[in-house]
Amino acid sequence: MISINNPNSPLRQRMIEDMALRKLAPKTQSGYIRAIKNLARFLGHSPGTATSEELRYFQIHLANNGASRITLNATITALRFLYTTTLGRPDIVAKISSVPVPRKLPDILNKQEVTRLIEAAATTPKYQAALSVAYGAGLRISEIVSLKISDIDSKRMTLRVQQGKGRKDRYAMLSPVLLDCLRNWWRIGHAQGKILDGGWLFPGQNPINPMSTRQLSRACHSAAVDAGIDKHVSMHILRHSFATHLLEQKVDIRVIQVLLGHSKLETTSRYAQVATNLLREVISPLDDLDSPT
Repeated sequence: MISINNPNSPLRQRMIEDMALRKLAPKTQSGYIRAIKNLARFLGHSPGTATSEELRYFQIHLANNGASRITLNATITALRFLYTTTLGRPDIVAKISSVPVPRKLPDILNKQEVTRLIEAAATTPKYQAALSVAYGAGLRISEIVSLKISDIDSKRMTLRVQQGKGRKDRYAMLSPVLLDCLRNWWRIGHAQGKILDGGWLFPGQNPINPMSTRQLSRACHSAAVDAGIDKHVSMHILRHSFATHLLEQKVDIRVIQVLLGHSKLETTSRYAQVATNLLREVISPLDDLDSPT
């Protein structure tokens, strides 16, 4: 339940109900409420009586006060929900447009760096296994900490990802090496009472709960420091590296799209821009010219 400063506000209550009806994620709901609170603070009156010109001034105010492009777009999305869905006034936000966000190429680790990173986490088998899942199956950090023992299917050699991004279920690949790594962690964790029968694959300090994404992120950063990797290493960089290395191995990009759980092929295709092995295989037209006599 989202806490609001004024629980008696009919507008806010209606917006919360509209978000609940559409089953928006809790973080999304919190972000929308926060954006509308900022708007109300700027206006000095109820957002329900705002004009399109006032919304324009609100955008200018955010931009002039250092709001990032991502923050601006998130705020615009919240405004569209409020005025289109809750208030039924789509004309108020008709002229509001999102801000272009520059797309940067993802950082990639080479295979030697991945090896060093995973080996650096060997002192803590749980972290080593989790890093191996990120690179060996291409899972997001939220998907990794949500894995349960029952999600491992050694017969079909798959990992079941339940309610990943976009609330979609999918299957990820489970290689023989990754399966051995997970079995090694299970033996250790089960013997120490850290893994409960049918419980989380990567439990937290209390095995009833899963390991937090913050804890795993810190472990990844610590392993990168121990491995002497100068790049900005995160759990997501292992997912990027998984996709790029598969592409360099000439795995069909549509297969990679399925493995990553991408809805659009366009999202997956950006890895073609960082697959340097593929670039090296291309013969430049300059090299194909006849040598000057």
